[in-house]
Amino acid sequence: MNEPAAPAAPARRAIRSFVRREGRITAAQSRALEEHWGRYGVEFHGTPLDLDALFGRRAPRTLEIGFGDGETLVALAARHPERDYLGLEVHAPGVGHCLLRAAAAGLTNVRVLRHDAVEVLEHGLPPASLDEVLIYFPDPWPKKRHHKRRLLQPAFAALLATRLAPGGRLRLATDWAPYAEWMRAVLDPSAEFVNEAGAAGYVPRPAERPETKFERRGARLGQAARDLAYRRR
Repeated sequence: MNEPAAPAAPARRAIRSFVRREGRITAAQSRALEEHWGRYGVEFHGTPLDLDALFGRRAPRTLEIGFGDGETLVALAARHPERDYLGLEVHAPGVGHCLLRAAAAGLTNVRVLRHDAVEVLEHGLPPASLDEVLIYFPDPWPKKRHHKRRLLQPAFAALLATRLAPGGRLRLATDWAPYAEWMRAVLDPSAEFVNEAGAAGYVPRPAERPETKFERRGARLGQAARDLAYRRR
């Protein structure tokens, strides 16, 4: 199925790429927000974040945008205690689930913000402060009239590039083939990024990326996941 290519140079977007869904939070998730937010949560007030102070050290840093229930974020943080992991998610149930996982694992290298990624990137993260950005299975907004809501747009990719250190990596995955093509239409022409797969376009699923529930659900529906990897020039 073919879709129109992503727009080449849109204006700054005022349209959010998400719709808050506050229902169906469990008692355990709600309790986790109360008990563990003080340890892992970061309140965002629209001003620059001091990442060294947040983590109590200086280390390579990974940002995951839209971490869902925190499965990937927590697994990577547990596997790499030498790195710091910052997660962004707007939905309370997922944040609560992530806090439960992080607390159960006794992690010290995870911090979580419940806020819009665009605003955090614009106002909270200093230039070249990240070594890696993960965007796994973002909402594909499949209907054409909703494409403007897709997180990955040229303006957003340009913003990401400013927050990645030179040589830093942007890793993405989606099980919606038209969105994978959209991602390439946005990123392949970018002057700031190099597609690490070259002409092939897509890379094998990284061994370190856990198979998420979204990926498993997509596989059951016959929607194969595609992974992309870009390096900041």
